[in-house]
Amino acid sequence: MTDEKPPTRQGALAWMPIVVMAVIAVVDVMAGPRIGLLPLVSLGPAFAGLVGGWRRTAMIGALALLLCVGLGVYNGLFVKPRGYTAMASVAGVTGVGIAAAVARSRREAELASVRSIAEVAQRVLLRPVPLTAGPVQAAVSYTSAVAEARIGGDLYEVVASPHGVRVIVGDVQSKGLAAVETAAVVLGAFREAAHDEPELVGLGERVERSVARELEDERFVTAILAEIRADREVVLLNYGHPAPMLVRRDGKADFPAPPSYALPLGLSAHGSDGPQPFRVPFAPGEQLLLYTDGVTEARDREGRFYPLGERTRLLDEPDAHRALEALREDLVRHAGGPPGDDAAMLLLRYHRHRDGAAPTG
Repeated sequence: MTDEKPPTRQGALAWMPIVVMAVIAVVDVMAGPRIGLLPLVSLGPAFAGLVGGWRRTAMIGALALLLCVGLGVYNGLFVKPRGYTAMASVAGVTGVGIAAAVARSRREAELASVRSIAEVAQRVLLRPVPLTAGPVQAAVSYTSAVAEARIGGDLYEVVASPHGVRVIVGDVQSKGLAAVETAAVVLGAFREAAHDEPELVGLGERVERSVARELEDERFVTAILAEIRADREVVLLNYGHPAPMLVRRDGKADFPAPPSYALPLGLSAHGSDGPQPFRVPFAPGEQLLLYTDGVTEARDREGRFYPLGERTRLLDEPDAHRALEALREDLVRHAGGPPGDDAAMLLLRYHRHRDGAAPTG
């Protein structure tokens, strides 16, 4: 997404100064000098400052001055101070509009630069996931929210380690550069520990220590970690994150919940016990969808949440990326546009070899 205004709104704002001055000129000519509409010509350069740069505002201001002179001569107002007062009003408003346009352009340039840097950093952090890792195929989708919140803290990663395929999906409780910084801490710790820690609990503890050491201002991260081996099971570790959706071969959806809920990453100082790992059957032909709350909390115009569990048919597409894209498009249609929060989805398919046997290793 971009933060530009829609074309219709942009065009209306661009033409507004001209239309306003034209209307004032017509009404002033028809009403005569006794009404005293001449100072309202300054509305032209005032509206011009809402869109475009200072040069356009200056041009509209010059046009307003010419119009003011023409109407003043036509109405015979320059024999009295009233005509000169109107010109002074137009000139003053034009000067203020030019100064405002310069300041606005500078702010917009700075904001665009900051957003660009943050988005590049986020793209570097969120690397493309491998198409195949161990016994699973992977596909990922990231739907940005509205412009004001588009730089979010959703994160994901898939690592094929000696201990199995390790996966993380998380959501940082912040936006902008702070969220990107936090996501970098989580992903850096996860990528390093995923190869070293033999158990998923140890991996989670490594990530938790890194987050607790680096984060400030009560920031935290909800996350779910998964480990997939060739034993037709997935081990899950849930840090206050929405339960994943497991789609069985018959199309039915399960949402495996943890035996007990734990606090998000970064809140270990509050003294709560860490999450307990739990195993869920995950066989060839089944699918596991991990996602952030921007998916399930997306609302339609009537305020209804997105019914993820009722959309499993969209994942029937043989190609995992097309299936996930169909789900993303359905989510956007439900919300009537990009959802109000970033929505990340990671789809894992337990596949078979061509001989029909589940892969090993």
